[in-house]
Amino acid sequence: MNGNSTVIVEPRCKSIITKYGNIRIELESAVSGVKLAENVADVVQLSIFNHRFMGIAEQMGRTLQRTSISTNIKERLDFSCALFSPDGGLVANAPHVPVHLGAMSSTVRWQLKHWGKNLNEGDVLVTNHPCAGGSHLPDITVITPVFDNCKLVFFVASRGHHAEVGGITPGSMPPFSKAIWEEGAAIKAFKVVEKGVFQDEGIIKLLQFPSSDETTANIPGTRRIQDNLSDLQAQIAANQRGIALIKELIEQYGLGTVQAYMKYVQLNAEEAVREMLKSVAIKVSSETPNSKVGNSVTIEEEDYMDDGSVIHLKLTIDADRGEAFFDFTGTSPEVYGNWNAPEAVTSAAVIYCLHCLVNVDIPLNQGCLAPVEIRIPAGSFLSPSEKAAVVGGNVLTSQRVTDVVLTAFKACACSQGCMNNLTFGDDTFGYYETIGGGCGAGPTWDGTSGIQCHMTNTRMTDPEIFEQRYPVMLHRFGLREKSGGNGLHKGGDGLVREIEFRKPVVVSILSERRVHSPRGLNGGQNGARGENYLITKDKRRIYLGGKNTVHVEADEILQILTPGGGGFGSDV
Repeated sequence: MNGNSTVIVEPRCKSIITKYGNIRIELESAVSGVKLAENVADVVQLSIFNHRFMGIAEQMGRTLQRTSISTNIKERLDFSCALFSPDGGLVANAPHVPVHLGAMSSTVRWQLKHWGKNLNEGDVLVTNHPCAGGSHLPDITVITPVFDNCKLVFFVASRGHHAEVGGITPGSMPPFSKAIWEEGAAIKAFKVVEKGVFQDEGIIKLLQFPSSDETTANIPGTRRIQDNLSDLQAQIAANQRGIALIKELIEQYGLGTVQAYMKYVQLNAEEAVREMLKSVAIKVSSETPNSKVGNSVTIEEEDYMDDGSVIHLKLTIDADRGEAFFDFTGTSPEVYGNWNAPEAVTSAAVIYCLHCLVNVDIPLNQGCLAPVEIRIPAGSFLSPSEKAAVVGGNVLTSQRVTDVVLTAFKACACSQGCMNNLTFGDDTFGYYETIGGGCGAGPTWDGTSGIQCHMTNTRMTDPEIFEQRYPVMLHRFGLREKSGGNGLHKGGDGLVREIEFRKPVVVSILSERRVHSPRGLNGGQNGARGENYLITKDKRRIYLGGKNTVHVEADEILQILTPGGGGFGSDV
């Protein structure tokens, strides 16, 4: 409740003010003591629990936004919150950032395996290392186990992109990093809170002095430790909000019922994905009979990163069982760059695509992957070594995997395929943002223009806040007309963003689709490639390529033109 709300209590219902300050409205059946069956899923209750679980994650997100301090989390909403089962499987999430949500289950399970029985009430875990289920180092995950009568019953977790965690460039998104230690502080497993005590000295040491190795000792730690600490405490608070709401749910329905419906929510998602896969298999076999072998259909698709690295997918769908095998064999080896993507990122892209293809409203959860097997060859740039640089894999390669999967399903043309990452700063601060572009068109719709596509779902910093907090002036921010691919349905247009800097800073751009255009589908034309320029004080326009770090002087302007989406179908 708040000071400006009206709550209607219907006849034969009972309202109770809980100890958490919320109103709980009970129907007559619950008031009279009728308990929900734990062995049979009630359709209405399944829908209610779907939304209750998602609502808990949404409340966690609101708490995180309100209590955080950084522009990245408070203004751009570059964070995600979710609930997990005792074995680490994703139960439900808020509609935050897909690349976070699909990968966080791997993070929780890694921590569960690492800590084993050494988890106690009052413990809070922190991690960001890619080999521990992380995406890239700026994404710091805070995980809190939930206990009921000393029994582990849930996990809650929040992942936020910290604009500064150290590394060779301000903003911790270096375009030319070749190894993980160049990208900032890496934390595999640490109890940031142990039995209720905040371990400030330990986390400060990990963030400010990330390496004791002589060869990497000159790599800077975080340049904004106070922002890190404030945002970590906000993440801890968000998790506590989730725990309070889960305990309220258990108090209302009982632990057995809550955990039973947790499983039903996942089983419902699994069944929805199976039905979708069966219908896709029938459609593909009718359109391309030579793709069918026995009861299965096979589809192959691939796309290229700007350096020529290929992502190859062989998708096999069992029409009878509603199962799919995603085989990425044939994907290029690990690169000597930073667009290597941890396996968790590829899994996140697959689960996101499956969730999009299902024609029913279900929470994105672990059930979506139950009828799916994913094979990623070790040593490829989708399964790199522990020391590989990965900062671009989360924000670039994830988008390309998504394009490959969706074009394999013939769901839509390629979108901008990039998050257009921009960072700038000096020794005292770092700023980070992603810039939207054009979405690919589909069989019955035009692509959306100027939007954060697919694996990102963040917001731009408001111009007033942007110019007030940072030494910049925003000259232009609008649509890049005619950059979407033509077709029966037109791809969305990209964006143009021009920023003038008021003092010398180091600017880094990490982007893709500057060489290979976003492809159209079924005869649709390709979208326009992106372009990045520096406009000097003497009005020279210098092309920066897709990945670059430049020292920008005062009064110089950065111009970024993001890619458009591909068109769908021939308009001839």
